[in-house]
Parts: sequence; structure tokens; C-alpha cells
Amino acid sequence: MKHFDHLIIGTGQATGTLLGKLIPTKASIGVIEADKVGGSCVNYGCTPTKTLVASAKAYHQAKRGNFYGFNAENLTLDYSKVRERMNRIRNGGSNGLSSWMNNTPNVDLIIGRATFTGEKEVAVNGKTYTADKIYINVGTRPSAPPIKGLDQVNWLDSAGLLDLEEVPKHLIVIGGGYIGVEFAQVFRRFGAKVSIVQRSGHLMPKEDEDVADAVQDILEEEGIDVYCGANTVKVSQDGNKKEVIIELNDESKSLVGDQLLVAAGRLPNSDTLALENTGIKTNDRGYITVDQYCETDVKGVYALGDVNGHGGFTHTAVNDAEIVLDKLFGGDRTLDTRNVIYGLFTDPPLGRVGMTEKEAVATGRKILKATRPMDRISRAKEMGETKGFAKLLVDAETDLILGASILGVGGDEIINMFATIIHSQIPCRQYRKVVLVHPTVSELMPWILDGIQEVREAGE
Repeated sequence: MKHFDHLIIGTGQATGTLLGKLIPTKASIGVIEADKVGGSCVNYGCTPTKTLVASAKAYHQAKRGNFYGFNAENLTLDYSKVRERMNRIRNGGSNGLSSWMNNTPNVDLIIGRATFTGEKEVAVNGKTYTADKIYINVGTRPSAPPIKGLDQVNWLDSAGLLDLEEVPKHLIVIGGGYIGVEFAQVFRRFGAKVSIVQRSGHLMPKEDEDVADAVQDILEEEGIDVYCGANTVKVSQDGNKKEVIIELNDESKSLVGDQLLVAAGRLPNSDTLALENTGIKTNDRGYITVDQYCETDVKGVYALGDVNGHGGFTHTAVNDAEIVLDKLFGGDRTLDTRNVIYGLFTDPPLGRVGMTEKEAVATGRKILKATRPMDRISRAKEMGETKGFAKLLVDAETDLILGASILGVGGDEIINMFATIIHSQIPCRQYRKVVLVHPTVSELMPWILDGIQEVREAGE
């Protein structure tokens, strides 16, 4: 049996943040990884997918050469080189993290699956480890929805799609959330026919309908078939062909493709840990319950990242680690002090922070709203990137910005400015006075407030 001061289970991005602060203390640290070092972000999520997004955008932009004034004929896609670039980048991230841990004297990297044998006792590969403090960072995995015939079909999750060596002829995507939408645009731009099947009435159900509808318009303009409000009745496979039967508007429709991506939710990996041997509790969906400092029901055992159900993004996982470190070393961050912020990395991207319009109106407060389409922003027109719009929501009484949705060129970067404004509680009329660089897309954001109007109902 080996004892550590700190034992971390999983190597997602929260682990790197923990190590950055714990290593200099010279404390003994054990890190356990059951799969690939780096977790889902480096290996199956952010890093490889955003690499594909960049390749797809470059290819798409090159084909728009005539719009910009140059000939772009005989362009061909070499998907093997696209994958080579993707793998080089993601493997570099994973290998770099492994090397860092393996070359740090007070860190032991242990490869294997961890299971609890006691409240602060973990078994890996037949060996037992104990620790003063344990950090659970095991993430989530794709879930399989209860669709008739799915268990008889060779379907892909988001990780499996990255391993394809060829672009599909027809990619059918079940699930119109962020993962499904991003992959749909990427592979459409690589030349595949793409169909999205979404159960709810619009894509990305968490978003306001005006945002979701604008994203759908962008996808459909690129030739993607989108079926919202569709029920997936059954799936089947005949050779390499996958058939998906859907019901839409009381009519049955058959979709036949060579690849099927299921992107319809995720499950926490808490069920792999034998938590029944501890006092650690989970909610009815399997997420580990934690307090405002990410501490579980067992004192000294923390759950960070996707497995605690408080975020589901790399940046929220990193913030979880910062919250835990604040508790250990002094600080005031807690889970309830952070704002919701995330990006959808389509082209153009969507940046979102704070409340949606639906959420703001539901508070009962007097809400003000300002919007501007991207085709009324000079810099967007100069770049030929005029799809999308910006929307700001303001509390009429306090003059504080409650939320922002930026769907348009640079939206994934611009949204960070609004996260800062909301966190710092800067009144919108003070923000309106700021002088910003011209010509940029972000310089027009304060000017949007000149058209602010009261919202009586969401979507008004």
C-alpha cells in the first residue's frame, strides 16, 4: 500500500490546473489514468475537433475565392493529411502532459482503472493507494439513447468519428446539440452529404429560438438537411448502409447513409469507481454531488469537471480546480460565483454568457434587449463574414448586462469581453463610453446598446 498527500483520478484539464499549484509544495502526488493522458478535451474533444473545424473553414474559404477576387479551381481535399495534422496536435498535447508528470519527482503517473475500496482508499491493477486528499476527475462518456435497433448497428460516437479514415458519403447525425452541429458542418464542408435529426423543435434546445434558428439557417444554406421535431423510430444496417426511420409531422421518412453519428447526450463515469464502498453520493443522473467548493459528502474527497454536473466544459473543469485550490490555499471562488459561458465552434461561431432571453424574462425583472445583425457591422462586411447577429440583455433597474449571445465572426472571442463585464458588474452605460479599436467587430458591441428596447416576452 502506498500513501500520497494528494491522489488525482483522471487526467482531464482540471488535473493540470491542480498539478500546477500542488507540485511546487513538494507534496507527494499520485495521478491515475484509465485511458489516454489528457482526458476527453485533448484526445476526443476540444483539441482534435477544433483542428478539424480549422481545416474545414480553410477549405471552405478557399472555395469562396471568386468572392474575394481570385480563382480557386481544382481544389481537392486530402483527408489523410487533415487527419495527420489533427493527430499530430492532439498526440502532442497528450504526450506533453505525460512527459511533464513522468519527469516531475513528486508525481507518480499510474496507468489503470481506479476503484474505491474505502473512503480514501483506491485500488489500481491489484495495488492499493491511500491519500489525505482525493480528487475525482473522471469525466463523462457518450450515451446511447433508447432507439429500436441501435444495438444492432455499427454507430459512431464523437470519438469514433475522429478515427474515420475517409469522409463519409452520407453522415446521419442523431442529436442537434453542440457536438452534432459542429461535426455536421465540418463533414459537410469536407464533401459529405449530412442530415441532422433533432427530437426537439429546434437545434440546441438550451438556446433562444432566434439563435437556434439562425444557426439552422446557416447549416441549411451549406446544404445540410435538418429535421427538427423528429422522432427517431428505429435504425437498421444492411452491409455498410445504415437506415434511420424518423417520424416528422405525422409522416414517416427514411434516411440512408454510410455513417451514423449518435450525439444525443452523455453519462458521468462515476459508475466505474465503486462509489458504493464510500460515503460519496450521486444524484439521480449519476453525477457526483458536491458543495460549493466541489467537495463530496466525504471530507477531503473532491469531484471536479464533467463528473460533478456543474458545467460540462473544459473551462468550467479548470475553474472547478481553481475553486478547490482556493479552499486549500485561500481564496473566495465558489461554484455559485461563476457565470455560464461557452462557445459553439461552427462557422461563424456562437459565444454565449450569462442568461438567455428566456431565462432573463422568467426572472420577472424588467428586461431590455439590444440586437444588431452582422451585416450591419463594417468589419464583418469587409471580411465577407456577415452571417449571424449579436444580442445583449440588460436589467433595466440595475443597468447591468445579464447575458449576451454573439453569433458571428469572432463571437467565440468577443464573448469573453462580456464575461468580464458581467463578472465585474460594469453598468452597460459605462461600457457604452469605452473607446475601442476601429475597424473591428467588437468595437460595435457598445454601440448596439443605442437601440436597446424593453422585452415583454421572450423572443419579442
